[in-house]
Amino acid sequence: MREICVCLEFLSDAHRDRIRRTAEAQGFQAHFFTPDQFAEAKACLQHCEILYAHSPELLREAPASLKWYCCSFAGVDPYCQDPSLFANPDCLLTNSNCYGVTIAEHVIMVQLMLLRRMPEYEAVVRNRSWSNQLPVRSIRDNAFTLLGLGNIGYHVAQRLRGMGAARITGLSRSGKAREDVYDEVLPISALDGVLPQTQNLIMALPGTAETFRILNRERLALLPPTATVINVGRGSSVDQEALREALDAGALAGAALDVMTPEPLPADDPLWSARNLILTPHVSGNMTLGYTCDQNVALFCQDLENYGAGRPLQNLVDRARGY
Repeated sequence: MREICVCLEFLSDAHRDRIRRTAEAQGFQAHFFTPDQFAEAKACLQHCEILYAHSPELLREAPASLKWYCCSFAGVDPYCQDPSLFANPDCLLTNSNCYGVTIAEHVIMVQLMLLRRMPEYEAVVRNRSWSNQLPVRSIRDNAFTLLGLGNIGYHVAQRLRGMGAARITGLSRSGKAREDVYDEVLPISALDGVLPQTQNLIMALPGTAETFRILNRERLALLPPTATVINVGRGSSVDQEALREALDAGALAGAALDVMTPEPLPADDPLWSARNLILTPHVSGNMTLGYTCDQNVALFCQDLENYGAGRPLQNLVDRARGY
């Protein structure tokens, strides 16, 4: 019997039953562990063909006989940046593109908070004051620039469109998008020309060498002072010090970061006190929404069926490209 090691903390009994049934239909036996059962999972892994987890440490313990690692997270930069994690250099790597719904809802939440001046109104309330005449803006009739057009970008654009956005410009590495929800799609090489006309920049980029500090000091200076910036991709894609300086100088209307460098953000980091900045501790896409957990398992089971039938895996990652 071919074997699968599953080491995850969010699985319900229904999830385990679904994985078990799918595995058996493909001639596999699934073994289940939680992350605090590392030693037991490591021992089991030595005779498994597939690993479904989110643990670089556990992957490093896998033998060369491991053929497929399914990462339950969307971000796979640790695995792409460190090939030594794979004893088998030809081991397949997939990720889970199931976070679009929950991250898109987070983006809409913080975008509305910025447009409706909530950081400033929170300061008013904390001071037990009463001021309610700050001019606000709406998603309706507004323009948005999405940097990164994967699953997350698509779900964000869909919701912006449904709320009356006037224009949605997308930028991707290829200058193409699989979904027809954007008014215009450009290559990332056009970013410098797009930023001066950008009112709301939403970043959902993977962590690669090409995206490192893509929003640097020079590009932040290209944004108009009325612009907002939201980052739900990787903290490494933003020059945080330059962003803080721009916010404190009033050169930007506001920003929201769910990802930072490093994480956790040190308690003495000046970013905590930046003007009109919403900080959240990497919560937009974790496993706290039931729908996300269900989709995560469903995507693994779909690819397990593909794997068993010898078909290409739907969520295959190009380790050289980084996503």
